[in-house]
Amino acid sequence: MTKRAATRAWPEAAGSADTMALQGLLEAGRVAIVDTPGDRAAVIEAAARLLAGPPADAAMIGSGLAERERLASTAIGHGVAIPHARVDGLEQARGAFLRLSPPVDFGAADGEPVDLVLAMAVPQGSMQGHLELLAELAERFSDNGFREWLRQAADHGELARRLLDGARRIQA
Repeated sequence: MTKRAATRAWPEAAGSADTMALQGLLEAGRVAIVDTPGDRAAVIEAAARLLAGPPADAAMIGSGLAERERLASTAIGHGVAIPHARVDGLEQARGAFLRLSPPVDFGAADGEPVDLVLAMAVPQGSMQGHLELLAELAERFSDNGFREWLRQAADHGELARRLLDGARRIQA
């Protein structure tokens, strides 16, 4: 597949609510390509560092993410995990995206190791909003074309653009 064809593999991006959910959560500084991710705990720590910022520090967020991961794997299959935690003091949800190489075992039900991680920290009292956001994101990441579109991004800048400007297809 040529690079041009690969960048057009996900045409249904335009205007979707799921894309808007991603744009509301992420910023370029919270998107990373991790070439030596280590194990699941190291990925959670890296995600916590990306999510950190006033009023929540990386240790607080990392503890919440790790606690949630201990309850059950946040891997949703097809190489995707959505670790998440409710965090005291946050006023709005924030997300971090990590593309891992090589993939890491997250104990997914389908047995596939994870290479796409969308971590979230949400306000402590945001139960319904948190569940709705998780459902929207799980639906978006269930789309094989979307997952491949992210995997084929050549570098951090292109990956960030695909996540943040998903309503406009990136042209090669």
